[in-house]
Amino acid sequence: MSTPPEPSVRKSAAAVREGRRSALGLVEAVLDRIEATADLNAFITVLGDEAREQARKIDAAVVRSEDPGPLCGVPVAIKDLRNRKRGVRHTLGLEQLSENIADSDSIGVERLEAAGAVIVGTTSTPALGHTIRTENRLVGATPTPFDRERSAGGSSGGSAAALSAGSVRLATGSDIGGSLRVPAACCNVVGLKPTLGVVPERDPSDGFSAHTPFLVSGPMARSAADTALLLDVLAGPDGRDPHSVPETDADYAGAIDRPAGELSVAYSPNLDLQPVAPEVRETVGAAVDDLAAAGSRVDPTGVSLPPYEELSMAYVTQVGAFFGAFADRIAEGYGLDFGAADLEPTVRATIDLAEGIEATDERSRNVPRTAAYDGIEAALSGHDALITPTLTVPPYGKHLGDPFPTEIDGETVRGVPTDAMLTWVFNLTGHPAASVPAGVTDDGLPVGLQVVGGRYAEADVLAVAAALEEARPWAGRYPDP
Repeated sequence: MSTPPEPSVRKSAAAVREGRRSALGLVEAVLDRIEATADLNAFITVLGDEAREQARKIDAAVVRSEDPGPLCGVPVAIKDLRNRKRGVRHTLGLEQLSENIADSDSIGVERLEAAGAVIVGTTSTPALGHTIRTENRLVGATPTPFDRERSAGGSSGGSAAALSAGSVRLATGSDIGGSLRVPAACCNVVGLKPTLGVVPERDPSDGFSAHTPFLVSGPMARSAADTALLLDVLAGPDGRDPHSVPETDADYAGAIDRPAGELSVAYSPNLDLQPVAPEVRETVGAAVDDLAAAGSRVDPTGVSLPPYEELSMAYVTQVGAFFGAFADRIAEGYGLDFGAADLEPTVRATIDLAEGIEATDERSRNVPRTAAYDGIEAALSGHDALITPTLTVPPYGKHLGDPFPTEIDGETVRGVPTDAMLTWVFNLTGHPAASVPAGVTDDGLPVGLQVVGGRYAEADVLAVAAALEEARPWAGRYPDP
């Protein structure tokens, strides 16, 4: 098996820029690694020849003393959902779109290539990104490299598995309920959900679709520093996105240098909302203890949220309306008939969530949503971030038909995705949040720790993530896939 890429993306880019390494050499190493870990089903499309050609162009630019950008020659993977590259298959995880070719670049792809990145492939996602497992009929199920029978999470599971296996050092994901953070937790990597508008993007036909609940794209990587560097590339205003925020002086890469002793965090082991498995709670608690030992102020904090049933119904109602409208747009845009199509039961069930939802139903759910926002703001008051577990359980079965737990820490739960995660709350409130590795259970399964910041405070989130990484390093924790 080939050696994984260098641990620092910035150093890799500098080596190519200075002529000490070639972009083509980086790409060849990544393509070898992707082939060696093909059983993870992390990629839907691998761009071998295209990536090599782009790498040659970057190497030629370096010879001409040109600077291709901050990601000079760095291989990057893009999730096959919100991101698209002109001339490359764009499937959204749907068997029915297996031959669909993108006719334009997404904003994220434009920015990646303008920064000198080499896109090496599109990563797997469940159809329409509908759930927190990654399995589709195009490539099959994507497991975490830590256990081939357990899921890499979803819906950015392909990106997370590729990062965990060392196939790439940077990847993109998207998140409407945890789709960046859940896979990060399942695969021992970093996934950051930014505030809406920080990373601009645009659904070709509905520029306002990302608002309810908050749907964003964001960076994924194996370290806080690499995540920050990628966010610096992806963030910034773009007039095509009606939610895009104006230019700021945020320095994400610089934020990781804040000393742990300058940071203050609130800590809630379960958001006072739902049960958390003991092995998850203990692993996250140990990581929090290490952060405190490094000098950060850690305050155990109560979080005032509406009852779980009320708040989860607000989320399900709004996400159901989103997926119903999304499916309608895809069906119309590509000439599909989802009513008659052969779809996986979980895809059908997600689309059918929209049935019977009235406009007034959706709007009325903003009442508990507002209460949740106020509760998170209160918990954050006086702190740089709020820390919670990412998932309430360790990684679960990898197949769409596998059940979710029906009991957690002795409490009966409904066996639905929201039971298994503490991420969806922040797609209702809009706060930026990242999942970073906290440790592993006695069974060797990865556990994620969620870092939540104030709106537009991605720099604070990254500062806490970097302090956790320094206090409790995870770089040597990956299995040989």
